[in-house]
Amino acid sequence: MQEDYYVGAYWGPRKETALECARRAELYFHMLARCDPSFAQWYRKGRGFPRELPGHPLHPEMNELERLFLQGRPRTDLGKNVIEDLGFRITTWNTKQKFTLLSLSCGKYSPWGGPNTCLLDPSSDSTVRERLLRAPVLAEVLTSMATAWEPDYAIASSTEMVRLVEQGRREVRVGWLTYLSRRLGALPPLPAPVHVSPVGALGWLLVLSPEPMTANNPEHVAFTQRIRERLDRAGLIAIPEPPDAGSDSADE
Repeated sequence: MQEDYYVGAYWGPRKETALECARRAELYFHMLARCDPSFAQWYRKGRGFPRELPGHPLHPEMNELERLFLQGRPRTDLGKNVIEDLGFRITTWNTKQKFTLLSLSCGKYSPWGGPNTCLLDPSSDSTVRERLLRAPVLAEVLTSMATAWEPDYAIASSTEMVRLVEQGRREVRVGWLTYLSRRLGALPPLPAPVHVSPVGALGWLLVLSPEPMTANNPEHVAFTQRIRERLDRAGLIAIPEPPDAGSDSADE
């Protein structure tokens, strides 16, 4: 059975304006376009786009991205009021069928409701998928995410592997490729064949294997669990729980 691979970056509450998010997104789209030809053009929803296209062409320029982020603000069901602390959202894709889906959720500063995210779900097209699911390409994608969004961590893995390795709902996930921010702490020594490389001054990129790590291979699962345990002992896995919504915040 074909495993469901994805790439995702995650970070905690960070209050940013739509313009600040647009600056980050502009950098991300430009860096992403250099990772693979299929990332050169993206599309968005809306009425009136040409029927032969997957949607309205997205122009990854700051002004347009700011406008789309403002349009994508979460709103209440009743009254459609903007929920300020839930930030901004954009969803985009690159082809009509068998597309790669890219979702951005940023500027969120509520401690509840999940993290800010940059999620990329690769195409199911066999030719494109084979090209994307290679360690060098995914390393470039993770580096793009880390550079543009400065997340706490990012991962390239199959959903099946994550389910086998993770031990709690709120934790840094470890996969085939993993990015860890220096904000999390110091990186411990890791066994071969893990390859560690810096991402500027932001953090580290860990590649557990030059070949795809699959949940169908018990050795791959055991090794990924072993790396997770080492990172956990170094204090890099646990994510603190948000404050109790009912707690007294008078002295904050």
